[in-house]
Amino acid sequence: MTALSHEFPEAWQSLDDDLLDAFLDLDTPEGFKAELIEGEIVVTPPPDGDHETAIGRIVRQVFRQCPDDIDFAGGKGLIVPNGRYIPDGTFTVADAMVGRESWSKPVGVLMVLEVTSSHPQKDRETKRTGYATAGIPLYLLVDRQEKKVLLHSDPRRGDYRAVHAVPVGEPLELPEPFGFALQTDRLH
Repeated sequence: MTALSHEFPEAWQSLDDDLLDAFLDLDTPEGFKAELIEGEIVVTPPPDGDHETAIGRIVRQVFRQCPDDIDFAGGKGLIVPNGRYIPDGTFTVADAMVGRESWSKPVGVLMVLEVTSSHPQKDRETKRTGYATAGIPLYLLVDRQEKKVLLHSDPRRGDYRAVHAVPVGEPLELPEPFGFALQTDRLH
C-alpha cells in the first residue's frame, strides 16, 4: 500500500464561500474542535479520558511495531471533498505534515483514526465516506458504543469497498505499511 499521491479531482464539491469563510473565522473555545461536515459546522466538546486513552494505546502500538518512516499527527485538519475534518489521529509517511498549514489535503496520509464520542453516526457514515472520497487508504474506527473496532480499506467511488470488524478484545490485522495485529482488548 502506498500513500495517497494522486492529483485531487476537479470534481471535489466546492463549499459555499460564505460558509467556508465563516467556518475558518470561528473562534472555537479552547479544547473544542470545529469541523465542516457536508455543509454543517460541527463543534465537539473536549473528549473524555477513555477516548484519549484509546487513541494513546493505538499510537503506542503503531510506534512499537512499525518502522520509523511513519509519523502521527493528532488534531490535524484535513481538507476532504465534502468538508474539513479533524480526525482523532492521522498516520502519515515520514515528514508528510512538515510545513503544512492548519488545513491541508491528505497527501501522504496512510490511515486516519476516529474514536466515537458525541457524534458517532458522523464517524460511522459521513466521515467514512469523506475519507474514502479523499482517497485515504485506511480508516480505523473504534466504535465505543457498538464495542467494535473496524478497519475500512480500498477506497473507491466515495466509500471503502472492504471492512474488517472485530469486537473489542479481538486482534485486528493492519495491512502494510503497518503489518501487525492491533490489540484491541484495552480500547473501550
